[in-house]
Amino acid sequence: MDPRSKALSALARFQVTETTVAETLDRIAVITREAVPAAAIVGMTMLGEDGDPTTAVYTDQDSPEIDEAQYREGKGPCLDAWREKRVLRVADVAAYAEEYPAFASACLDHGILSTLSLPLVNGEESIGAMNLYARVADGFGDHDEGVASELAAAAATVLGNVVAYRTAFELGQHLNEAMKSRAVIEQAKGMLMARSPELSPDAAFEILRVASQRENVKLREVAQRIVERRTPGDREGGAG
Repeated sequence: MDPRSKALSALARFQVTETTVAETLDRIAVITREAVPAAAIVGMTMLGEDGDPTTAVYTDQDSPEIDEAQYREGKGPCLDAWREKRVLRVADVAAYAEEYPAFASACLDHGILSTLSLPLVNGEESIGAMNLYARVADGFGDHDEGVASELAAAAATVLGNVVAYRTAFELGQHLNEAMKSRAVIEQAKGMLMARSPELSPDAAFEILRVASQRENVKLREVAQRIVERRTPGDREGGAG
């Protein structure tokens, strides 16, 4: 399945089966990382519950650490892509040391040599940015930008659907709360893969998703049960 089809599939699950906003955006971030060869890290910036920019979705902890340098300084390609509703491709991070000093320094500290930032645009409004980070210089070409732009549009659709019913503040609260389940979901995926070495991360996630739908419970609850080694019939805190 091509990246665009995967993104549309993730959107369909969000719209039809009530997969959470955070889970859907996290899925799109992973699809983006897989679709763009040079992208070692993918993250999404949007308003946090305090009304300031935050990296609510990311595939690697390096992403929020790099982004935080931009937030503190108030400038960087991520913020400019968001504010100006345009794609910003940084072919050589070191060359931007004067224009974006905090950003350039944070990137180099984390081994990032080039970046690609795309606005998340819903209608006429820019509601965030998707950021791709590469560990090689000049990592992103025109084709990469085209693919990433389609996936950023998918992410913006998810956010746009939610913003239609919630304020940006409420959205930030929802995302921050939902992303707390990230660790347990990743842990559950790891346990499934350890039990069945042939499983890919995508296949492990699909097992969790199917179980969530079949049992009509949240994905994180299925993941928590796997981590705690409980079966569907076990009660919280009860004997197995």
